Parts: sequence; structure tokens; C-alpha cells
Amino acid sequence: MSAQPGAYDEALGRAREHALAWLGSLGTRPVGPRADADTLSGMFAGPLPESPTAAASVVDELAALAEPGLMAMPSGRFFGWVIGGTLPAALAADWLVSAWDQNAAMRFATPATAAAEEAAGAWVLDLLGLPSGSDVGFTTGATMANFVGLAAGRQSVLERVGWNLSRDGLSGSPRVRVFVGEERHAVIDLALRYLGLGEPVAVAADEQGRLDPRALAAAMQDGEGPAIVCLQAGNLHSGAFDPMTTAIRVAREHHAWVHVDGAFGLWAAASPKYRGLVAGVEGADSWATDAHKTLNVPYDCGIAIVEKPATVRSVFGVHTSYLLKPATEGPGDPFEKVPELSRRARGIPVWAALRSLGRSGTIDLVERLAGHARSLAEGLARIPGAEVVNDVVFTQVCVSFGSDARTRRVTELLLGQGTTWMSGSVWRGREVLRISVSNWSTDAADVADSLAAVRRACEAAGHDGEETPGGLYQG
Repeated sequence: MSAQPGAYDEALGRAREHALAWLGSLGTRPVGPRADADTLSGMFAGPLPESPTAAASVVDELAALAEPGLMAMPSGRFFGWVIGGTLPAALAADWLVSAWDQNAAMRFATPATAAAEEAAGAWVLDLLGLPSGSDVGFTTGATMANFVGLAAGRQSVLERVGWNLSRDGLSGSPRVRVFVGEERHAVIDLALRYLGLGEPVAVAADEQGRLDPRALAAAMQDGEGPAIVCLQAGNLHSGAFDPMTTAIRVAREHHAWVHVDGAFGLWAAASPKYRGLVAGVEGADSWATDAHKTLNVPYDCGIAIVEKPATVRSVFGVHTSYLLKPATEGPGDPFEKVPELSRRARGIPVWAALRSLGRSGTIDLVERLAGHARSLAEGLARIPGAEVVNDVVFTQVCVSFGSDARTRRVTELLLGQGTTWMSGSVWRGREVLRISVSNWSTDAADVADSLAAVRRACEAAGHDGEETPGGLYQG
């Protein structure tokens, strides 16, 4: 017997009330959580109940237990790591995705979700100026989006030297050299580990973390065989972009596959104002980004783009007796473009976000985020003892407050206030407070309130050499 709508009414109604209460609290609540995981574990744990509990009661209990342990990541004053918020249309669409409960693997079985994801993928290619015939797959996040691009690259470069990876595996194959900038994101190394490719060859980068094309050319010249070059659109600390045109030309001279990690920075291509930062990026073979960052859709949603559909489908496609044989031409099935056979329709919120924003709204979103980063950097530079240590070219700001010890202390005091959240980090051997502007809802008031909080923390920390109380540094 099918479930009746009435069975969901009360539980969904209570969930809606709690969700709206949470969203309504973001403007005034402390950004950081008020309870730690150890404390909350004791509250969530306990013996499994012997008998059922009403769904609405479970929802109420969950909301009450979780509330003190929630980080206000959707707040306009959250600048930690590189974590975006959620656009209203994308959030509502994600609720529909859960209600529809479609396994978005095959065009035949779930045509609505496949069609929406195909449209979203085409819009992404259009906005970013990437080749229109590319395959677009929706992964759990940027880590797996990078995995997809690098997996396609591994397949392609080994095929080029006559090695059948699908049949013979990696054992005994020619070594695939992977070249990366010294300041690539750690997820690249993680994806390479998953792929059995081992450690990459690290190429020198400049003071902002941009890969040096001359160093790349020298490194590639020192050896031979199949190669992949991984470039970065948006350094985690500085926001800087590798020189795409020159680096891709070097890679082509050595017949290398070129992959671009653009978790947040690839979206610079959507803006006429910032497109120059990624000039030449369309010449790569694969690209990765995370829609939860700059585009602001709910977790989880990475986007993997591969210019050669046949290559990526040869990696992730599967033929079994219970699946229809995939078409050799056309858009392909969703499962042929990502590592998962079963998955939710995570591309639907991307469609909703882009449908709600349109081209002009997407451009405005990208440019507002970068504009707020500049405003934060300018405000920080006016605080005595603060030094912005990167060239603020996009959405990232790094600031030092003198010695490493004082920078840690300012960060500790800042997070303790609860007004804003910014991440402690170490960049180029120096402790910094790292700011990433990624939330669509951040406005001028959020910037002002956050700058005031930093100023208060600096005043409370005193000057280098002064005695200040100890405490826990949460980087």
C-alpha cells in the first residue's frame, strides 16, 4: 500500500517550522556552535528505543538536540574555509529532490531529473565559456569532481601510449607523471591517491601561489611518458589563478592532459570583470568546481566537466543485464559521468539556482562576493597592527596581526565573540587569519559588523610582547 500524503503532513510541517526558525535566527545568533561534538554525542546516544516514535516527535527531538551544535554557515558573517550559503530557490528545489526521491542514474528511468541536469550543465558551460559538447556530471563535491577529471585524464594518456587500463589495470603500466603547482589544494593529492597515481611532481609557484610555467616546462622536460598537468583557478589563501594560457601551451608540447581545479575560482569566468583571471581556461581537457561554494546551492554538489565525453564514459560507464545499453551518441546517462551508480538528483538545485539568478544575477553574485572581499581587505588594512598579506584578486583575504602568537590570539578572541567566523591558517610559513567570501547573503552591514569584531579582538589581544590570557586556538 502506498504511503498517503497525510502520513507526511505533520512531520513535514514541523520540519518546515524548525527550518524557518533556523534561517530566521541567522542574523542574530552567534556564528559558532555552542556545544562540542563530545557533549552532543552523549545527548544523541542511548539505547535504541524498543518501540516506534511518531515522525513529528522525532523531528522536534532532532531539532532540539542539534540546535546548540549547529554552525551558522549560512550566515552572511561566516567566512570560514570556502563554504557558501544556499540560495532560496536552490534550497526549495533540494527539498523537492528529497520528496521526489529519484535515483538519478538513467535518462529512461528518471527523465525529469536527467533533463533538468542536462539543462543545468549546458547553462554552466555557457556561463563559464567552456566547450559546449563537454560532459557535465554532478558529484558529491570538488574532491570527487577533481577525481572525475583526473580519472578521465589517466585513461586518455595511457590509451595514447597503447595501454588498455580497463582490461589490464595499472599494474605494469607506464608511470603517469602528474604535474601540480606547489600550492595546489590537498584534494588533488587525495584524488591521485584514490587513482593509484602516487605523489605528483610539485612545480615552483610565485609569491601568490601561481604555478610558474617556466618551472613547469623544465620539470616536464626532465623525463618522458604519459603526463597530466593540474592547474588551479583560485588559490585557497590568495585567490590567485595559475597562468592558464601559458601553462596549457607547455602541457600541449608534451601531449599532456590538462585538468583545472576551480572549486570556487572557476566561476570568475562568468563575470566580464574577472574573466581575465582565467583567460585560456577553455583550452584544458577537464574542469572541476563545487556548486556549494560560489554558486550557493545546498551540500552536496560538485560539478565535473570533461571535454571528451567518450573518455569519461569509458571510465565510469557500466553495462549489465539489468540496465539499458547506453547510447553511443547523445547526452548519455548521468551515471556514465560520475563515480556513483545510485545518487540523488543533486543537479536540480543547480538548475534552480541558475534559473533564479539568470545570467545577470550570476554575474552580480560573483562580483558582489569579490567586492565584499576587497571591502574587508581595505577595512582590515586600516586596523592598527593588521597586515593584508595577499593580493586580493577575487574572494580570498589573508591577514596577519604581527607575530604568529598574536595572530593566533586575535583569531581565538574573534571566534570567541561569535559575531563572525574566519579561519586560522598557515600560509607561506606564516600564521594568518583567512577569510573567504562565499555567501550570497553577505551584505555591507555584515562586512562592517565583522570588521568591528576584528578590531575588538585586536584591541583585546594587546600588542606583541604584552601578556594576554591563554586559551584554545581553533584554526
